[in-house]
Amino acid sequence: MYAVVQVRGVVKTNHEIKDALKMLRLHHVNHCVLVPDTPAYLGMIRKVKDFVAYGEVDKDTLATLLRTRGRLTGDEKLTDEYVRAHTPYADIDEFAAALCDGEMSFRDLVEIKPVLRLHPPRKGYKTIKRTFQQGGALGYYGPQINDLLYKMR
Repeated sequence: MYAVVQVRGVVKTNHEIKDALKMLRLHHVNHCVLVPDTPAYLGMIRKVKDFVAYGEVDKDTLATLLRTRGRLTGDEKLTDEYVRAHTPYADIDEFAAALCDGEMSFRDLVEIKPVLRLHPPRKGYKTIKRTFQQGGALGYYGPQINDLLYKMR
């Protein structure tokens, strides 16, 4: 499972990139979505790689994000009680592990919002004009995306 965070805005941008961000449900900077590892999603991510940061999220970071930033319709917080009542899992940690393993998807939990609204990272982005490999904040992070998400929780 990939975590995709929008880092740059889309003013004066190609309509294909805007459409791909819209299909990924990324409408604002510092919003994060979780997408499965499928060829269709990877194609969309590669199209918008100059506007997002992405990488493989681990279950501990995902559980922390769901606890702090997971929201239900009506802007209510995602709780262990809600997960226990609406899924076969006992708490958010087990649900996050199932999401990472591909056993469940976000669509299986009915009222959860698919976008996680994050804070800007503590200490800021390095630069939003270079890739992660060049010392910036864009593109593929790999497992280091967990460090960025931790700073944004």
